[in-house]
This record gives sequence, structure tokens and C-alpha cells, in this order.
Amino acid sequence: MARAAVDVEDLLVRVKTGAEDELAAVAREVAALAGDGRLGEDDDEDGLLVPALLARLAAAGTADARVSVMAALRRLAGCVAGESKERLASIEALSSIVRSLSRDVDERTEAIAVLLDLSDIQQVRQRIGRIKGCIVMLVTLRNAHESGTVDNAEKLLSILSSNPQNVLLMAEAGYFLPLIQYLKQGSDMNKVLMATAISKMFLSEHMKSSLGEDGAIEPLMDMFKYGNLEAKHSALGALRNLSSSLQNAEILINSGVTGPLLQLLFSVTSVLMTLREPASAILSAIAQSERILLHKDVAPQMLSLLNLSNPVIQLHLLRALNSISGHANAKRARSKIRQNGGVQLLLPFLTEKNVDIKIAVLHLMFHLSKDSSQELAEQFRETHLDILVKIISSPTSGDEKAAAVGILSNLPVTDKKVTEILMQANLIPTLITLFEANIAASVTPQRMWLLEGIAGVFIRFTVTWDRKLQSSAVGYGVVPCLVKLLSEGSLVAKSKAATSLAQLSQSTMALRKSKSPRWLCVPPSAESYCIVHSCQCTVKSTFCLLKAGAVSPLVQILEGEERGADGAVLEALGTLMQDEIWENGSRVIEKASGIHALLRIAEAGELSSQDKAIWMLERMFRLEAHRERYGEIAQALLIDLAQKGDPALKPMIGKILAHLELLQTQSSYF
Repeated sequence: MARAAVDVEDLLVRVKTGAEDELAAVAREVAALAGDGRLGEDDDEDGLLVPALLARLAAAGTADARVSVMAALRRLAGCVAGESKERLASIEALSSIVRSLSRDVDERTEAIAVLLDLSDIQQVRQRIGRIKGCIVMLVTLRNAHESGTVDNAEKLLSILSSNPQNVLLMAEAGYFLPLIQYLKQGSDMNKVLMATAISKMFLSEHMKSSLGEDGAIEPLMDMFKYGNLEAKHSALGALRNLSSSLQNAEILINSGVTGPLLQLLFSVTSVLMTLREPASAILSAIAQSERILLHKDVAPQMLSLLNLSNPVIQLHLLRALNSISGHANAKRARSKIRQNGGVQLLLPFLTEKNVDIKIAVLHLMFHLSKDSSQELAEQFRETHLDILVKIISSPTSGDEKAAAVGILSNLPVTDKKVTEILMQANLIPTLITLFEANIAASVTPQRMWLLEGIAGVFIRFTVTWDRKLQSSAVGYGVVPCLVKLLSEGSLVAKSKAATSLAQLSQSTMALRKSKSPRWLCVPPSAESYCIVHSCQCTVKSTFCLLKAGAVSPLVQILEGEERGADGAVLEALGTLMQDEIWENGSRVIEKASGIHALLRIAEAGELSSQDKAIWMLERMFRLEAHRERYGEIAQALLIDLAQKGDPALKPMIGKILAHLELLQTQSSYF
């Protein structure tokens, strides 16, 4: 049976001149005719229908019209050839279709389907990646997991990945699987191309992690280990970019990268010299992972490379050593660095002109001083201490100052020679000036570290066995700084400040004077009279904790959620509960809401803090007023603690319960 003739002229006129709704209708008619095989190259001899549809697609204003035109073009693509096929593959035609990828779901579904059908044309595969935003939109649609688009988007991306340039565009859009496939199975040239692209690409943390998870690191490691110089260089560049992700750092360490990197750094082969800098940068990055501690010889080997390297590599190595020695479980690693002469090797760098290297050295020395302060002090000469003081007092960076102060805070307070040198260097007023410049500054890790260091150094100048030193420190104005730290500092700074205040307060009893000396013609000032020590007290004369205004901020620390400073705070408050003054001290602490705070520590503190809090509560509950006001609140907690708490606490809890008349004084709790 003869096929009914199609009036192409009529279709063409309606396509060119029809309104939007008529255009949609005629486009659907064209699609149906092409789908039935009734409209092809022979019917449209002049090849005018495809250009007409493309022209209307570019200008169509409604989604319905665009969807219908693209459906017609998709059907025609299978039954036209020659010039019509060329027009469908033109940049202009493809651009009109690509624009629909960003529109509503029906439109983008049809657009992907058209592009997929056209992708068997070689020119389409070559040109589509050059259309701005096309691959980005395809990657977005692939990741959107939208029914009707995700499968076709993935198929189209797979087809387009035959072109390495398209693969690079996909990677820039965050789709890395084709790139990783090239790294694993591509030609040597394409492997270098992909590795170089990774090395130069801006990658977010998520993108770095995705590359690591999807398997990019293993082929890059193979290129680094076994490739030629170009392959090694590109692979190291890529690994350098990826290694700043902690997750990737762990993958690299597990893959055994540290050995080949160190071997490269020790190499004296001239052609490999250009690889040393990226190798040291990768070591610096992966050292951020605690897994580096499993490789016990890495730190000593890096240390031995310091004096054999240029400043850029030195900086990377120092930063790597900093990361290693700064890890929570790095005590053994720090010990190994010290055993290998680390401190002696670092001391000359204190006068280094390169500020970044100097800061890195100061940071490393701070870490090394954490758990071997006496050993460090023995290697420090007066000149080195003077250099640290000069760093603190000069207009150097905050990082340098914080590290220098931190090192001094870790030196043993029992070393009188160090104390003498620091006093001669006028360190206390320098630190007070630095403190006042930073206490009100915005909260940053650097400020926190600096204030912790200052608080630590103040402990040296307030030791109980040197009252003359205490007087000097108090005279310079240390006490107001310590009190401010109780409110403004980190938990570590608060703990150190409380320790200094406790040391000063322990001297108050020995320094106190009689309430009314006989030789005074004028009665003593009521303002200076201390209700705890029953004498004329001032901060400067007796180091009085009450006159310093420290009681309330100390209690507030106990009321907080963090428990790290409890021991030092209780030591300070405990100085007000000594045998001669405990009654007055109890009243002052109670007035600052101290009993509630002590009960809280008794319930939830560490054992040593519980013990101290319960000792103080036992004295406080000797007073009838305190028993009447707090007895009911305390008894349930104390009974529970006696039954379930540490047995070492029971005798003192028994005494408190006896004060509350809940136990006989001869009870077995004693």
C-alpha cells in the first residue's frame, strides 16, 4: 500500500508562522510523522524543516512549545541526513538545546534525551563540551537523582568522557569518576594531563575527600613511584593538593607514602631536586594525621634533613615536625626528637631572619618543652632566654610572642637561675603590658595561647618559697591580671591563674598584721580591714584573696560546665579555710554562693576535687547557719555519694552527716 504523501510545505509554513500554541501542535505532528517513518530526508528535499524548527526553538517563549520542538527534532534526527544532520550538530542548535537543561523537569528531560540521541554524531561529541555550562548542568542533573534525567545525564557524561578535555570540565564541576578512570587506565600522556589538572585545580574539602574515596590516590602513588620524571612531578603536585584533607592524609600514610617521600628528600640526584619541595609539602600535610605517629622514625629523619635543605623545604619540615610533636599522643615522638639533639639543632634558628621559619621553630620548641622542661632548661643558656624575652618585648608578630611566652611558661619553676635571668630581663612588667594589650582583644586561638602562657609564667613569680619574689610580682601588678584571667581566660588560663592566686594566698597568714597595733595613733581603716584574716589587709601588703576580689570569680568557675580548673580553684579557695580562719573564710565563700558550687563538685568532680570540696564542706557545715540553710539540700547528695562514691570519701562525708545529725559521731562511717 502506497504511503500517504506528507504536505511538508504546509508543515513548514505552520512551523515558521504559527503562534506558540500552534507551534507546539505542529511540532507534535512532525514528531508523530517522523516516528511513524512518514517524514524523512526524501520528503523534505530542501532540508528546510530542521532549520525552521531550530529557529523557533531558539525564540520559543513557552515550555510546551520548546518541549514539543525538541521532541520533533529528536525524531527527525533519526531519519534525516546531510545538511539537516549538520545543522542539528551545529553549535547554535546545541546551545539552544543546552539552555533547556536549566529549565523545568519536562523540558530538561527532553533536552537530555535530544542530546543523548545526537551524541552518536562525532561533531556533537566534540562540540558539546565547548558550550558554556553544559557539562556543569549535566553533572548537576546527574547528582540531583531526579527520575527521568539522572540515567540519561550519566549516559551522556559517559559518552562525552571519551574526550579528555570534557573529563577535565567534569572534574571542575565535581564529577571525578571519569578522571580517575583515566588515571587508572589512560595513556601515559593522559595520566599526566589528569594529574596536572588535579594539582592546579581549586578543590574544596569535600572535593578532595571525594577524590580520595573514589580511588585517585592509588594510581597517583604508582605514577610517583614508578613513572618518569614528568609523571612523578605531576603526581606529586596532585598528591600535594589532595594531602591537605585529613582523610586523604590517612589514606596516604596507610599506602606507605612516607618512605618514598623521605627517600626522595635524602636523594642527591640532580634531576630529582625539583621534586624535593612538593615532597616536603606533602609530608607537612600528612603529618596533621595522628597516624603519622605509627611511623616512629619519620620525625628523627626529618630533623636530620633540616640543615641540608633550602628555606622552603626547611619550613615544610618544621611544620611537619610541629604537627607530629603537637599530637595528643606524641609524648614518645617528642622524646625521640629531643634524644636526637632536636633542641640543640633548633636553638640557632632563634635568630633566623626568615620570620616563618623562626615562628615554626618557636612552635616546635614549645611542643618539645611540654613534658621535659628540666631537660630543655639545661640546654638553654642566658643568651637564649634573653632572645625569648626580646621576642616578647619587641614589635614581633603575635604568633612569635605567644610561642616564646609558651616556652618560658613550660620551664621548671624550681630553676632559680632561670627565674633570676628573667627578673633581670624585666620580664614581669613586659608580660603585664602584653597582657593588658590582649585581654580585651577579640577571641582567637593565638590570643588564648598567649594568655595561657602569661598565666603559666606568673606561676614562676608567685611560688610560695620566695616571698620576696612574690612581693615583686604583686608590686608590678600581677594580681589584677590574675583576677581578670579568672573571668576572661580559657579554662587552662583560669587554672593557672588560680594556682598563682593560691600560692600568694598561702603567704597571707604569715604576712598579716595585728588588727590594731598599739603604736597607731589613728584607728585603722575599716575599708582595709579583712573579715577573713582579722587584720588590715591589702593586696600589696598581704596578698589577700578577698581584697583582690578573687572569691566570686573563683566560685563562678566551679559553677561552670567545664571541670578542668576545679583542682586549682579549690586550692585557692581552700587557703581561706585554714585552721585559724576557717569560720570567717566559710562565711565569705558561702556569701559568694560557694556551698552550692562545692556540692556540685562533690557530686560530679574528679576524685581529687571531690576530696577537697568535701573537706571544705565539712568545715562549712560546722556552722549552724550553714546547716540550717543548706542541710536539706546537701543530705540526699551526700548519702548517695557515701553509698556509691569512692570509699576514700566516706570518712569525711560521715563527719558532714554527723554535723547534719543524720549520723551518730561514732558511726562506722568513721
